[in-house]
Amino acid sequence: MRRPPSNSTQTIARRYRRLVADAGLRVVGLADPRRAGQAQWLARLTATPQAAQDLARALAKREDTSWVRLASGGTEISAIIQTTPGDGNALLLHDISRTTGITAVSAHYLLHMYRGGPTAWRAHLKALTPAQQHQLIFDEMQGGTASVGTPDQRLLAVLGQDGRAGFAELAVATGWSAATVAKRLGELRASGAIYFDVDLDPALFGVTTGALLWMSVVPAHLDRVGKALAEHDELAFVAATTGRTNLAAHALSPDPDSLHHYLTHRLAAFPEITSLESAPVLRTIKSAAPFTPSTQRPDRPRVS
Repeated sequence: MRRPPSNSTQTIARRYRRLVADAGLRVVGLADPRRAGQAQWLARLTATPQAAQDLARALAKREDTSWVRLASGGTEISAIIQTTPGDGNALLLHDISRTTGITAVSAHYLLHMYRGGPTAWRAHLKALTPAQQHQLIFDEMQGGTASVGTPDQRLLAVLGQDGRAGFAELAVATGWSAATVAKRLGELRASGAIYFDVDLDPALFGVTTGALLWMSVVPAHLDRVGKALAEHDELAFVAATTGRTNLAAHALSPDPDSLHHYLTHRLAAFPEITSLESAPVLRTIKSAAPFTPSTQRPDRPRVS
C-alpha cells in the first residue's frame, strides 16, 4: 500500500490530536468585544495565598472573564473582565469587593488594544512563511458591517468550545441550515465581528518566563509607544488603559536573563516610559477560551 503524503488530512489530524493532548492546543471562535458592545477591564487583585488560588479558579469559571493569571508569588491575580451595558458591572463592584481574603482591588478600563485579541502574538506567526501567513488573513480585510446579535449567541457558544466545529454541527446548535450557517459565519468573519484564537502552551516556542508589565507613558506619546511595542516579538499583549499606569503588556521570554535584557535594553530605549512595574506570571488559569473542565489543567503551570 502506498504511503500517503506527509501533509495528508490523516497526518494533519493526528498531529492536531497530539498537540491537543500534549500542548493543551485549543482553537476557539470568539466575538470581538468592541463589536459585541462589551467593555473590557483589566483587573488586578491582591489576596492571601489561599484566597488567591480559590478566587482565580472561581473567576476562570465565569463566562465574562478571560486571561486569568496568578502572579507575584501567587498572591496577585490579573484577569480581563467583559461587561455589557445594564449589568451594573456586578462582578467589579459587588462580587469581588465582598470576597473574603482580598486585600486590594484595582480595575483598569482597556481603552485600546495594540496587541492581543484578534491580533495574534507575533511569535506564533514566525513559524510560518509570509505566504502561509497571508493565507490566514481570510476575508477580514474585506471589511463589512455585520455585528454579533442575539441570534448569533448559539453559534458563538459552540465556537467558543471548539472553533473547528463544522457547518453541520453548527446547524444543529442554531437550528439554521448549513448554508445559512456558512453565510452568517462568513459575514461575521469578514466584518471582524468574530475571530479565531489559539490556546497553546508557549513552552513550544521556548518560553519559560512571563511577566505582566505596568508602564506609565507620557500621554502625548502613548499611541506611538503602544504601536511600537506591539511589534516586539517579546510581547503577546499591549493595551492602553486607565489608571495610575496607562500602558499594560505581557512579556514572554526564554528565561529570566532574556526578560532582564528586554526590560533594561529594548524598553529602556523609550524615554517616554517614565515608570515600569513588573509582576512575574506563575500560572495561567484561563486563557482566551471559555472554561470547560476538560480543558482546564491546573496541574500544569503555563506562562501564557
